[in-house]
Amino acid sequence: MRLEYPDSLRQQMVTFLLDKYKQPIRPVGDMRRSVWRLPMAFLLAACLSDVGFAQKTLTWQQAREEFETTNPTLRAVRLGIDQSRAEEVTAYLRPNPDLTLTLDQINPFTKNPIDKYSPFSQALPFVSGSYLHERRHKRELRLESAQKANTIAQSQLADQERTLVFNLRNAFVQALQAKAVREMAKENLAYFDHQLSISQERFKAGDIARVDLDRLELQRVQYESDLQTSEVNLRTAKIQLLQLLNDRTGIEQFDVQGPFDFAEPVQQPDELRRVAMDERPDLKAAAQSVDKARTDYRLAVANGAADATFGVDFARNPPIPLYMGVSVTIPLRIFDRNQGEKARARVDITRNERLHDAAEAQVFSDVDSAHATLLNTVTLLRPYKTKYLETAARVRETIAFSYQHGQASLVDYLDAQRDYRTVQVSYLNLVGSYLTAASQLNLAVGREVIQ
Repeated sequence: MRLEYPDSLRQQMVTFLLDKYKQPIRPVGDMRRSVWRLPMAFLLAACLSDVGFAQKTLTWQQAREEFETTNPTLRAVRLGIDQSRAEEVTAYLRPNPDLTLTLDQINPFTKNPIDKYSPFSQALPFVSGSYLHERRHKRELRLESAQKANTIAQSQLADQERTLVFNLRNAFVQALQAKAVREMAKENLAYFDHQLSISQERFKAGDIARVDLDRLELQRVQYESDLQTSEVNLRTAKIQLLQLLNDRTGIEQFDVQGPFDFAEPVQQPDELRRVAMDERPDLKAAAQSVDKARTDYRLAVANGAADATFGVDFARNPPIPLYMGVSVTIPLRIFDRNQGEKARARVDITRNERLHDAAEAQVFSDVDSAHATLLNTVTLLRPYKTKYLETAARVRETIAFSYQHGQASLVDYLDAQRDYRTVQVSYLNLVGSYLTAASQLNLAVGREVIQ
């Protein structure tokens, strides 16, 4: 169990302990007790300073493992597999036998010759049992249909897990992006504060006018706003991620880490399509639905066959003390031969085949679209990484140096600062778009082809 204290309460507790135990050593009586008070105070203060502030930092792999364990939606869907297994038990059950007990010719008003009450003197007991024998392997076909339904449920679970992992990956990417934007905002504000302090010294020396200093100080508002906005975005991204993880960790004690960069795609669309055809769980579910529809048709045909009911009975009929009889009941399937269910099951096979074709076309479309989006994002990122970032930084440093030495105007200096900020923000947004597109490609393929 982890205790958590606010900063103010923690500081008060530390101060209280230090003040309480930091007493002067008295020469008599309590000398031994006073000697260890100060070390104990420092020990307790050090412990309290760490209580509740253990940082929980997750990588993508750790976040996914925790998600698969704790996400309530995923755990609820997994229970559907247990329900499907229970339906297999129901499908394979045998019909229950029937038992009939009869006691006939009870006369409550009968008396024997010597005036004794005997209502059962002429009673005729009758005991019979019957059992329905299912023909044409109906029971086995029901089990096979239930097993294939369970296989479809497992594929649908994998497909829903694929979608939920995609949502988790997007939330993780948003947290990484917001974190990177916040770090950039901090660096920009620190850099601008440094430049502003130089300008303040120049103003004191009479090197620049008051209006130039005022314009620089007003420009600082933009950087402060960027920092506050990035803080809010980061908190929002963490909240969304914690919701998916079903985690109650405080936002301040939660963090994510991972590479926030892009890489050139190495797999071609043809290879990605082949992987998707093997891995996509929704496509597997569509193919399994076709197979189950064929089994259901065989079951419908079997259900059109007549099943015999075998019976046996025992009774007495005076003067016969005991007799036994057997019976066989066979329904005559003259009108109802399960024609409607046979026709429905036959049409259902064709319908599921068409749905499988549609799912296959959707797989190709998803893979091609995601791959094209990824390539487009990488095309935009290449010049940023090889040229624009370095150029924007060089221009900013050059103009800042020139402005501080009176060789550039204030407008040029502010434009250089603004251009640098714009290029940095655009680059980070493009990296976020790349990671989102990579996640979309993983979703389209059915497994992580891009980490």
